[in-house]
Amino acid sequence: MKLPGQDAIARQADERLVTHRVKLPRKLVEHPIRQVGKRLSLALVVLVATAFIVYLDRDGYNDNSDGAVDLLDAFYYATVTLSTTGYGDITPVSDAARLTNIFVITPLRVLFLIILVGTTLEALTERTREEWRLNRWRSTLRDHTVVVGFGTKGRSALQTVCATGLKKDQVVVVDPSGKVIDAAAADGFAGVIGDATRSDVLKRAEVHKARQIIIATQRDDTAVLVTLTARQLNRGAKIVAAVREEENAPLLKQSGADAVITSASAAGRLLGLSVLSPAAGMVMEDLIQQGSGLDLVERPVIKSEVGKSPRETDDLVVSVVRGHRVLGYDDPAVGGLELTDRLITIVRATPRQQVAPDARPLPRD
Repeated sequence: MKLPGQDAIARQADERLVTHRVKLPRKLVEHPIRQVGKRLSLALVVLVATAFIVYLDRDGYNDNSDGAVDLLDAFYYATVTLSTTGYGDITPVSDAARLTNIFVITPLRVLFLIILVGTTLEALTERTREEWRLNRWRSTLRDHTVVVGFGTKGRSALQTVCATGLKKDQVVVVDPSGKVIDAAAADGFAGVIGDATRSDVLKRAEVHKARQIIIATQRDDTAVLVTLTARQLNRGAKIVAAVREEENAPLLKQSGADAVITSASAAGRLLGLSVLSPAAGMVMEDLIQQGSGLDLVERPVIKSEVGKSPRETDDLVVSVVRGHRVLGYDDPAVGGLELTDRLITIVRATPRQQVAPDARPLPRD
């Protein structure tokens, strides 16, 4: 007797067996029929070229049936020669014809065979090529961004950080769904299929070499386990996690997250603000949408700003980051700006905002 939901549990168990697989982004492959058509067309070109080469030097060939070689005989000879059938009824007799067979027709025969068996050769070499790409990717990947969960939150987070200049080849997506990883690969991101709570899955995403980790899972308990595992593998990475319930935020911070975003509470606060002031809600929505209208940017203090108050800078400063403290722009503790301070400013966004190398956008809700 089967228990309710037993089939679904069995399917999930089968999906877990197909884990630990890395999928690199790749160019779209042509339709198989179009590929076959191109190969047949190229093979036909080689055949016609060989036939005309033979026909131009037809006096150097001997036909056992009538001694002369016409255009039809040239095509017949090209066909049986390129296909390695070789009946021997038409043979090269002159030195020029034999040299042509050695240096021209033989390479064309090899090319002809490669074209015809190209599909088989491609299948045989695909795995080797993929392994080479994977090893090269692992050896060159470092200081990258790992995104756990490619749902709405994960996609929005990636859209925000990519809008500030992060390259797609510096992003690795981890998700247990193969379809989700296929979608990530189609967008140009490398992906790892597997359960991110397992350390071997995160190792395949090279988490130990990552600079920052974004955790956007569907469940809060999963986010806690992923955070614990990621922090164990990488002590220095910046980990930002999203939770649904605000009461779970302290647990995420205890697990090793540097910042925790409560998605439900943030959405609720934005809804309440929009009710009280629709214009203020529009401004907040603009601020959390990177690359349009106004943007929040964190940047270092430059030498010419040292000793000044936040109001005396050219930018609209809303907060000052000093050490581990975030101070308001009008906080008396700020005093004069120091060279080690960082400023959180509001700037006007451009289609592809150019930020200083040391500047970075603020985490989004």
